[in-house]
Amino acid sequence: MKILLLEDDEFICKEIQNYFELNDHQVDYFHDGEALLDNALLQNYDIFLLDINTPKKNGFETLREIRKENIMTPAIYITAQSDIEHVKKGYDLGCSDYVRKPFLLEELELRINQTLHKDAAKNSMKISENYRFDLSTMRLFYKDEAVDLSVHEKKLLYILSKNINQIITTDILKDYVWDNKEVQDNTLRTQIKKLRAKLQENFILNVRNAGYKISSYE
Repeated sequence: MKILLLEDDEFICKEIQNYFELNDHQVDYFHDGEALLDNALLQNYDIFLLDINTPKKNGFETLREIRKENIMTPAIYITAQSDIEHVKKGYDLGCSDYVRKPFLLEELELRINQTLHKDAAKNSMKISENYRFDLSTMRLFYKDEAVDLSVHEKKLLYILSKNINQIITTDILKDYVWDNKEVQDNTLRTQIKKLRAKLQENFILNVRNAGYKISSYE
């Protein structure tokens, strides 16, 4: 799991990062909304954790800008704010949950897992006439029969399906599929070629000089 965190308290950032990275997850954090929007590969994350009161762009403004890009990755606000108007505003902007400060890291983990489970359960993606991809289990089905996939193939289909109709750049794909390791473009091309060889329909589209995408079937 890859987590993008917006939080201006360095101690909280390190606590969250250390906790989740002990469990083999990745946490990238920024202290202000402008830096996050300017530097983060937004399509590369499974969930956003956003403080509200951050410099330059606050958590509300940051999520608003993210949603303008049609990036619907689930978001959880972590905040000391407690009044109902803040809660309503967050949900209006498209957040999935709120976690009140101070919080236990175990509680935050449970909230994240619950949010991802609900989000994936309602978004089993039909990606062609006969294929669908289950985001919750990262499994591809052809006419309800599971297709045998490698770990890299599952990750590739996951990020493309989660961002259906959007072009995902080669840099984002390489970063997500190979967990920030340095790989060449031809490694990605070879992986996609191997995946396509398993498919009876080619739904992975190559957008010249841009990247790859899956177009919505319905």
